[in-house]
Amino acid sequence: MSNLTSVSTFLLLQFSEVRELQFLQFFVFLAMYLMAVTGNLLIIIAVALDHRLHNPMYFFLFSLAMIDLGTISVIVPKSMAMSLKNDRSISYSGCVAQVFFYLLFATLDLVVLTIMAHDRYVAICNPLQYERIMHKGACLQMVAIGCMTSLLYATIHTSGTFGITFCSNIVNQFFCDISQLLKLSCSHINLVEVGLLVIGFGIAVGCFIFITLTYSQIFTTVLRIPSAQGQKKAFSTCLPHLTVVSLLIFTCLFAYAKPPTGSSSTLDIAFGVVYTIIPPMLNPFIYSMRNKEIKGALWKLFNFTIICKIKF
Repeated sequence: MSNLTSVSTFLLLQFSEVRELQFLQFFVFLAMYLMAVTGNLLIIIAVALDHRLHNPMYFFLFSLAMIDLGTISVIVPKSMAMSLKNDRSISYSGCVAQVFFYLLFATLDLVVLTIMAHDRYVAICNPLQYERIMHKGACLQMVAIGCMTSLLYATIHTSGTFGITFCSNIVNQFFCDISQLLKLSCSHINLVEVGLLVIGFGIAVGCFIFITLTYSQIFTTVLRIPSAQGQKKAFSTCLPHLTVVSLLIFTCLFAYAKPPTGSSSTLDIAFGVVYTIIPPMLNPFIYSMRNKEIKGALWKLFNFTIICKIKF
């Protein structure tokens, strides 16, 4: 392959070359995007407007909804534009931005989910100290540290990824995926990039181990509660978070545990959709389905909207 150090555009993978199927993909992605945006915006508005939800658990849920909005907005609009215009190209700077912001939001998503596990641990295993430990300042500080860590990691990893020499500009994915970009390298991946990949993997594994150990202690504490109603209430506060974490783990395993393929395939797109679009789209519905407070806040919001329409 020829040396393409001065590459100005990348060519992404299309769902189909058939124009009708491209339009179908546009409308499918549009429906998924609107569903994700609507669900997460409703969570954000409900938490912001309902004072009963101004506590640490819903502050983290508010943060997670904002992160999910960012995650899906980094990838889906560009893919829809590609299908609509029948143009699979993305500029070099656009690809850099997509990689950076996806890394930023994906890392922050994992960090916030880990903090939420800690919040549930303190609430159930050490309830008398909850207000002292999980006060407003502590919550803001944890999220701020998560933001700075994610920003630093995304900056360094993006710089390392685009510091390599590309021998091709054809990316076998519908967005600028790091694993696919690294396959375009003219030479072996440098030690810096390997180190960054190891650090990223270590952060992910560390967070999942922390969440697993935290929930093992939570379940041990809950099972000691003498009242069946008390156990049910404790489990109900953990179930949505545990479901979201499980969804993230299984979608990532589904995407990265697949056998490697040397050529482009519709399977690559399917795996990409599973771990980039499905979690941000389903998370708000998972949190609202079994949460009476969120349901009450949303119902209150809908009633307020209807009253405003009637008056005006």
